[in-house]
Amino acid sequence: MKTAIVTGASSGIGNAIALRLLALNYRVVGISRRDAAIEHPHFSALRCDLSSNRDTLALIQTLQQDDTLAILVNAAGFGVFEPHEELRAATIDAMVHLHLTTPMLLTNALLRTLKKNAGHIINITSIEATRSSKFSALYSATKSGLRAFGAALFEELRKSDVSVVTINPDMTDTPFFDTLNFDTVSQANTRLQSNDIADALEQILTMRHGVVVTEMTLRSQRFGIRKKTRK
Repeated sequence: MKTAIVTGASSGIGNAIALRLLALNYRVVGISRRDAAIEHPHFSALRCDLSSNRDTLALIQTLQQDDTLAILVNAAGFGVFEPHEELRAATIDAMVHLHLTTPMLLTNALLRTLKKNAGHIINITSIEATRSSKFSALYSATKSGLRAFGAALFEELRKSDVSVVTINPDMTDTPFFDTLNFDTVSQANTRLQSNDIADALEQILTMRHGVVVTEMTLRSQRFGIRKKTRK
């Protein structure tokens, strides 16, 4: 049985992807700050704060042993959308590490095994990686950086048969918005569901060997956003 590592597996997109990979008969290692509420004989959870350099480096030492690793999904993330001068230095450091440094470190540590198994690296970015939005300078920069990393890495790994895929989801109905002052509206055609991204990943994994979708952008048909009312 092949193994997949999924960051951010405790909720949202990462959780949906972990469940889908289990359904596709992968052994899944889910990495997140909180244990994922997944009960499955082929799922194991690792708790780690991937926004911490020290914790991430310690985690890597435990991940280099699995010769069955075939998929790495970098899905962990969080958002803060404020004027840049209002951001705390700790927030900037944590977001850059989680969105960009951690995927680079995990890829660096696991790439030899992924090469042996002709594996897949799936980077979940954001629609904000493809455009410039007000109050999104930090978030967009980190997601754009991950997008650029994946594109360049694909060129580097073409002869190794490792596929590198970037998925840019539009606003998705997940707990991502719980701490923000805005949210998606309720109409189904104005937001994605986590399973939409899992569907895209399954499509990517089931394509003919030798064909790689290097980037996929998922949009809702209509745009809808609402400001939350303050209590």
